[in-house]
Amino acid sequence: MMTHTLLLHSVSYSGSWGQTLLPLDRFVGKAAELGFGGVMLMAKRPHLSVLDYGPAELAGLRRAIEAAGLRGTVLAGYTNFTGDLEHVEVPHREIQIDYVTSLARIAQALDGSLVRIFTGYQYGGAGYTPQWNMIVAALRECARRAAPLGVTIGVQNHHDMGVGYQSMHDLIAEVDHPNCRALFDAWAPALQGEDLVAASRAMGPMTVHTTIADYQLRPRYRYDAAIVNYDPLTPYVQAVPMGEGFIDYRAFLAGLEAGGFSGSIAYEMCSPLLGGGSTENLDSYARRFLQWFA
Repeated sequence: MMTHTLLLHSVSYSGSWGQTLLPLDRFVGKAAELGFGGVMLMAKRPHLSVLDYGPAELAGLRRAIEAAGLRGTVLAGYTNFTGDLEHVEVPHREIQIDYVTSLARIAQALDGSLVRIFTGYQYGGAGYTPQWNMIVAALRECARRAAPLGVTIGVQNHHDMGVGYQSMHDLIAEVDHPNCRALFDAWAPALQGEDLVAASRAMGPMTVHTTIADYQLRPRYRYDAAIVNYDPLTPYVQAVPMGEGFIDYRAFLAGLEAGGFSGSIAYEMCSPLLGGGSTENLDSYARRFLQWFA
């Protein structure tokens, strides 16, 4: 496996699922203390919000990142370009494109060059093709606005639209802009039952970053008294330490590299962890990830 810059995603210490909350400056110190090479910063409160970080705050954050010896900063934006389609008078796409453009400016100020975004959740009140076209247009405009800043927009395979790897490949190809690339993760294709090697090889040429977390599946059931038995439900996905889950990350990363991937890799703890959300458990998971890569 080739050498990659390993980043820690600040969402891991954001308190979002009741785990330890570290302010952004303390998180930067934590990432360096644990041994990561860089950081991926959650671009919303309680971390790096466009409302809270002006020029002075960004200059201070950049100094903190540089003083900690970190590099390769990635911003993690949160978008849903198909949101609230029932109220077409509200310019949601324009608002989100402006948000992404602001993140591109912030990335430039932090000496970063990559902003992660999502596509959109499929809205039942509109056809698939109009929603697809809307997302393509929004991504193309985001990329066009980020390009002069030296920033790439990276699309993560998370939301409904374009989440299958073939569709993701089609999406990036249709946007057809050098500053719109894929941030292809193993989590979605693994849950979808796809061949991880085939998926990662196909996406490798257009992938510039990937984010990793490991999971086990917990079977769920609902009791049906009429048949004195249980109906199976979709399994719960439980976050576990790196290497203890069902996702074959060795095969996935080998496939990405075979396809040409040479970008950064982030570790995230973005759901409730087995063992709880204490600082000690979070730190243990983060160290385990680095040991897995050693």
